[in-house]
Amino acid sequence: MVRIVSDSACDMSQTEAEKKGVRLVPLKTLIDGVEYLDGVTISSEEFYEKLYNCKKLPSTSQIAPAEFEEVFEELTAQGDQVVVICLSGKLSGTVQSAFIAAENYPGKVWVVDSKNVTIAQRILVEYALRLRDGGMDAPAIAAELEKMRDKVCLVARVDTLEYLMRGGRLSRTAAVAGTVLNIKPVVGIEDGELKVLGKARGSKQSSNMLTELIDKKGGIDFSMPYMLAYSGLDDALLKGYIENSRAIWEEHTDDLPISTIGSTIGTHAGPGAIAVAFFAKG
Repeated sequence: MVRIVSDSACDMSQTEAEKKGVRLVPLKTLIDGVEYLDGVTISSEEFYEKLYNCKKLPSTSQIAPAEFEEVFEELTAQGDQVVVICLSGKLSGTVQSAFIAAENYPGKVWVVDSKNVTIAQRILVEYALRLRDGGMDAPAIAAELEKMRDKVCLVARVDTLEYLMRGGRLSRTAAVAGTVLNIKPVVGIEDGELKVLGKARGSKQSSNMLTELIDKKGGIDFSMPYMLAYSGLDDALLKGYIENSRAIWEEHTDDLPISTIGSTIGTHAGPGAIAVAFFAKG
């Protein structure tokens, strides 16, 4: 049997993971001196409640090789093959920890750097599940994921670049976002790194920019997994975006899978973000 493992930065809930047969390994979030396991000892709702009231910006830490090794030992002892899908190696050392741990399990564990994060990492996990359920073995799944990961696109609108700057994910120069002018930055992942793709004035213009970027990247392949997400305690901004971009969805699907952004990515994105992840056409 092939087991799919991912880190919690993919923003799949523990409940969904258990239902789909995905093993999640949590990253850690430190809030005012207390360490939490993303999605295990702190929910996304609890995280944002704490984020609004914490004394200093939370910090996150990667998964250690020993934590992956514990999971690999358990799964391979059952005779299973393991495919591990991690957040971008350019954003975290987590994938390197997985590679180190996997060295002790040759021919049993295959590690894939998603070159992405949050729901873009998650749709790669969903694709892996589809391949597994289609009868593909672990090395073939890993090879297919590595072939297809460059087609995965993530575009997001954040309320401010302050959290990304303070968390060290963007330089101060890149983070000058003009909040006085109600500028809403649009960001994405390109070649595994976070990039500012544009700055829009107000929510509606930023929604339009997301739609333009989806078109620019070739449009959504609806035959493949896709997903939307939001950060914070309220999904009103995401609902507004879906309404403004109805033309993208209404002719292709009645089902819009939606996720919340958990503590690992929420620490850097802050509340008020909305994101779209998809495989580009062609």
